[in-house]
Amino acid sequence: MRVITIGIDPHKSSHTAVAVDGAGHKTGQRRFVVNAGTFTQLMRWCEPWPERRFAIEGAGGLGRALAQQLAAAGEDVVDVPSTLSARARLLATGGDRKTDPADALHVAQVALFRQDLRKVTPEDQSTILRLLTERHDDLVNERTRTTNRLHAVLRDLLPGGAPTGLSADKAATLMKGIRPITATDNCRRDIARDLLAHLRRLDQQAKANEAQIRDALAASQTTLTSLPGLGTVLAARILGHIGDIDRFPTEHHFASYVGAAPLDASSGKNIRHRLNTGGNRALNSALHIIAVCQIRNPGRGQDYYLRKIAEGKTPAEARRALKRRLSNVVYRIMKRDRRSHLATAA
Repeated sequence: MRVITIGIDPHKSSHTAVAVDGAGHKTGQRRFVVNAGTFTQLMRWCEPWPERRFAIEGAGGLGRALAQQLAAAGEDVVDVPSTLSARARLLATGGDRKTDPADALHVAQVALFRQDLRKVTPEDQSTILRLLTERHDDLVNERTRTTNRLHAVLRDLLPGGAPTGLSADKAATLMKGIRPITATDNCRRDIARDLLAHLRRLDQQAKANEAQIRDALAASQTTLTSLPGLGTVLAARILGHIGDIDRFPTEHHFASYVGAAPLDASSGKNIRHRLNTGGNRALNSALHIIAVCQIRNPGRGQDYYLRKIAEGKTPAEARRALKRRLSNVVYRIMKRDRRSHLATAA
């Protein structure tokens, strides 16, 4: 029996599905309004094709909910990046003309001829870690914004302003000595009190969030934190973004994904490489932080960095070389942990 590929172009209010056969020819099309019954309607529509697989554009974005429902139901689902579907549309039309049915068709055709697409799996512990680290980033950013605003208000209330490195306790101590004279200063003091209360709430939320991250990381049984410079939050971020390490065949594929591998830019006899500004920037940032920590403290990372400097590389080039090396180390640790988990489960 032939396998039918069903491409889906997801939107907030509707999902458009197009079914194609093995040759890429359309065999069915339907638009579904997004509501509580969307998944049931889609499954009923797909009943004529028992041998099927689904391709969803942006299965980690607008298509996440539907992709997870399909994966939980045991369906074969792959994630089609929007960049690939856009290229397919350009090749098919010669321009940028697009409709939802056409987009769904191109998504299905990409899945039909590309065998390296990421398979969608049910959400697991890595998803929890990613959610918690994203919440951690939100709290840190909001705390920074609130602290800066409080610092600006205190600057107008205190002679010389508040010192750098302002914390909630330091701000509270400073505010005890404020004696407003004008109505304007009274208003500033009230705003400062509100900002201070908000800062304390953020500190409490961040503390609770970090405790949740520690518990979730312990449940994952990772050994990533054994790597110098890699703390709890960074380890959780790496696990949350990577998910299943087995989807990367080699450490070179992994390095390309995190943007740690240089890009080949050779032409003719001119052999050269250029900096990779793509890849997963959250993971690239994590590698950068680890590299900076290792460069600052004595150890194998610092030794490697200094050796590259002695070879004539600039500090930036030596740091990028260390990031590439750290990418390999992270990959090997995660592969080792994966083998250990499989052995324990067996």
